[in-house]
Amino acid sequence: MTRTPDHPDADPSPATPTSLSAEEIASAVRSRTLRAVDVVAEALNRIERADPVLSAFIEVWAEDALRRAGEVDARVEAGERLPLAGVPIGVKGRRGLGTAGPLLEAGCVAVGATSVPGPGTVWQTWGLGRHGPTVNPWRHDRTPGGSSAGSAVAVAAGLVPLATGNDGAGSVRIPAAWCGVVGLKVGNGRLPSSDRTGLMVPGVLTRRVGDAAAYWRVMSGNAAAAGPGAGLGTRSGSGSMSASVCVPASASTSTSTSGDRPTAVWSSDLGFDSPDPDVVAVAHAAALRLAEAGALRLTLPHTPLRLHDPAPAWLALRTPGAGPTAEVHRIRTANDSRLAALFAGTRLLLTPTAPTPPHGHEGPGARYSTALTWAFNLSGHPAISIPAGFGPDGCPVGLQLVAAHGEEALLLEVAGAAEGHLGPW
Repeated sequence: MTRTPDHPDADPSPATPTSLSAEEIASAVRSRTLRAVDVVAEALNRIERADPVLSAFIEVWAEDALRRAGEVDARVEAGERLPLAGVPIGVKGRRGLGTAGPLLEAGCVAVGATSVPGPGTVWQTWGLGRHGPTVNPWRHDRTPGGSSAGSAVAVAAGLVPLATGNDGAGSVRIPAAWCGVVGLKVGNGRLPSSDRTGLMVPGVLTRRVGDAAAYWRVMSGNAAAAGPGAGLGTRSGSGSMSASVCVPASASTSTSTSGDRPTAVWSSDLGFDSPDPDVVAVAHAAALRLAEAGALRLTLPHTPLRLHDPAPAWLALRTPGAGPTAEVHRIRTANDSRLAALFAGTRLLLTPTAPTPPHGHEGPGARYSTALTWAFNLSGHPAISIPAGFGPDGCPVGLQLVAAHGEEALLLEVAGAAEGHLGPW
């Protein structure tokens, strides 16, 4: 993706700290090429200029952020090696600091609370910031998605390189798709979550896959997580393709040997949805480009993947006071069995992230933007959305990659390879 979002100051000079990735900022601060105070001051200046239009933040903590940046510089000066030294981040909502502890300890500096859906609406695909409704940086008349709305916009607009989110039905992946950034939902139970249903898990939004991997290393407490070569090339097999889409011969051949590439299955609809054909076309074309480039190997199914629509089970679990019902158990058991069979024979499942383009600020209508994401909140599988290209409306489209339980490293490895073939983002 090489287009520029329609937001103020959309093309920063390569010399400015805000044009750097989180990893690049941290490296420069650790080497004392940059000071954390200067990086954070630049981020705050950029937010001050752009946020009156974007409304990505509920609150900006300028004084506290500069103080904390000074503390990071002092820690570096004292010889402490901070993996994310001086990286300015946004945290989702006013309570976002509560889940950002490991990031702050690693040297990140929280500059503000990003916008989330405001009161007075039942739909979660928008945000309300301090200056009004949060706008999509690619088209201001469209929503950025939600509920991690401000985090996606702050990252897409280059205000911060990394922002936290959480994902109970697609709340990281959908805004990532609609804003053209990377959005990782970790597997259920992999990181702490206070959600009583177990559906909501932490996640992150970044412009670069390497930054999402750095987040995962810090949050998981595993310095080797998502390291070079992690998770690839150990299993092979076949999976399911949507019956309406064929794999061309070029998708099964590459300059790489098949054993070096994780196998992947494409599904446009998970067997129950009816996504927008334009969205499907963009996401499927991206999947084919990845196969042709040797990043993965698309395989045909023995049995097409047909999940039950997760909506009844998800909505029942979210109903206050309601517990698991027979219907919840039936849908979960069936889908878990079908996904287990799928991942016994293939490494990845690829789908469009959202079934529709971003809607206007008046609301989504009758369509669930979560149709292709919330199945994996029920099942607990890790998933990531990466930019796939643009729809006819000029807005980004996301490609969702889903992997077996515990395979975050694989998702990040393949997403990193995709960045080289589909990017720069």
